[in-house]
Amino acid sequence: MYTFIAEEQANPDCAWSVAQMCRVLEVSRSGFYDWQSRPPSDREVTDRQLAAEIEAIWECSARTYGAPRVHAWLRRQGWRVARRRVARIMREHGWAGVMGRIRVRTTRRDTTAAPAPDLLARGFNPDAPDRLWAGDVTYLRTAQGWLYLATVIDLYSRRVVGWALADHLRAELVCDALTMAVATRGGHVDGVVFHSDRGCQYTSRQFRRLCARTGVAQSMGATGVCWDNSPSEAFFATLKRELVHRYTWATRRAVRLAAVRWIEGWYNPRRLHSSISYLSPIEKEDSYLQISRAA
Repeated sequence: MYTFIAEEQANPDCAWSVAQMCRVLEVSRSGFYDWQSRPPSDREVTDRQLAAEIEAIWECSARTYGAPRVHAWLRRQGWRVARRRVARIMREHGWAGVMGRIRVRTTRRDTTAAPAPDLLARGFNPDAPDRLWAGDVTYLRTAQGWLYLATVIDLYSRRVVGWALADHLRAELVCDALTMAVATRGGHVDGVVFHSDRGCQYTSRQFRRLCARTGVAQSMGATGVCWDNSPSEAFFATLKRELVHRYTWATRRAVRLAAVRWIEGWYNPRRLHSSISYLSPIEKEDSYLQISRAA
């Protein structure tokens, strides 16, 4: 209560006197002045310091991080603080992570094409990079019409190693994403397993030939079961929650540039992931390389 009164008192537009606010809030005026004259406690001083750090982290995340990721980043900076305390400070200042929306599915199955077997069985945590990849397609709404995004994610680091954007859902879209992934890894991907849904793009002859030519083994989950490709679903949910759904996009070009900047400038190098011990994808891969070289 006293904090509220002090904040209102400092507001030049406040029309209430201290006596009036104390009477409405049922606290004593003398108690307020006693509280105001006391020096701040050590915890209050630390809370203020924490609030400054938390606000900086929250702003750097484009106001998308909630308490868990803010807490993880504080620990990386050497702060020893409980997550509940971080959550309280964020709540008191009105700082919150962004919430998600329901995803509209874009999968269209070709019932005449035989699907590949499921080689993962929801085993989404390989012990090294370039063992298991996952891919999917989503839509991005603009005033000009849909823009479609296909991705290839390395399941070890959750890094987006390949992506493609187009105004169509033809097989070339997913082929371009896989081609980029192979190029990102220097062309040495023989034996990597690529997991997807049973969409017609992935069962197409064009995509299967590309997989055979690059040494990629196809794997597919069941139709209509989102858990069979949950890492890709999670990535798209994050992209839309933190970027796409926060703005109105006038053109395909605008959302294309923003999506590429988000993937390569934020998601891969900097965004912390709870599934990989709050590291960024590139940090996860760098850590693996350091351990491999030391061994």
